[in-house]
Amino acid sequence: MWRSYHPSHMECTMHEQSEAGRIGVLERQLRHQRRALGAVVVVGAIALLGAFAPGSRDVIRTRGIVIVDERGRERILIGAPIPAAANRVRTNPARVERAWASRFPDPKQYMRWYADYRHSMHGMLVLDENGFDRLAIGDSTPDPNIGRRIGAGPGIEINDAQGFERTGYGMLTVAGKDRVVLGLDGNDGQEAVVLSVQDGGTAGLSVRAKQGHSIFLGASPASPGRAANNAMSGLLLLRGDTTVHRLSTEDVPKPE
Repeated sequence: MWRSYHPSHMECTMHEQSEAGRIGVLERQLRHQRRALGAVVVVGAIALLGAFAPGSRDVIRTRGIVIVDERGRERILIGAPIPAAANRVRTNPARVERAWASRFPDPKQYMRWYADYRHSMHGMLVLDENGFDRLAIGDSTPDPNIGRRIGAGPGIEINDAQGFERTGYGMLTVAGKDRVVLGLDGNDGQEAVVLSVQDGGTAGLSVRAKQGHSIFLGASPASPGRAANNAMSGLLLLRGDTTVHRLSTEDVPKPE
């Protein structure tokens, strides 16, 4: 009537049931994973096909982007034109007056001139943590904080920690003619080394010293020293606008 079970047989049966239960759980998990993987594959395929479909939105179109640092300060401005930034010194007259105007003999006159400076641009502007312009890349970059540019055009400008331009490379259009210029400025804001090419005009390298002495090496349809109104290709040593020494191929006698 009643079956008698040996203990070892009972333990074996319980072990088999436990193993079967674990296998069942694993099978159910595997089915769920297969379904989830299948859904991911389907969604990925739809996205991939959509990316290559005609008229897909694979280009971001916007007017401006502002990138901030970990403290929420505006650090990179990108746009056409660049967006406004509350942390930017150049567009805050009170900060401009404190940072720059006080360096000039007539701060009020400086602020009147500054009101006409160009601060916007189409491209990218990098600010430091204090809000000073440090790097500008784009079309018609901002004017230096010491004066307006003689012409508009694309370029790259790099400023020091106080926002004063120290070097730049770009193309300016002046009176309908283009000038390609690479300039290196001294800490007084004046151009120290200039490499330039002007359409139909001067092409050369100029090095200027604080004492008013300068060197020009290149070619010009008219002498940069203005002491002589003739073309030159060679070397000029100048004191102010006066030519101290001239070495030009035009001065070499032609062979008879």
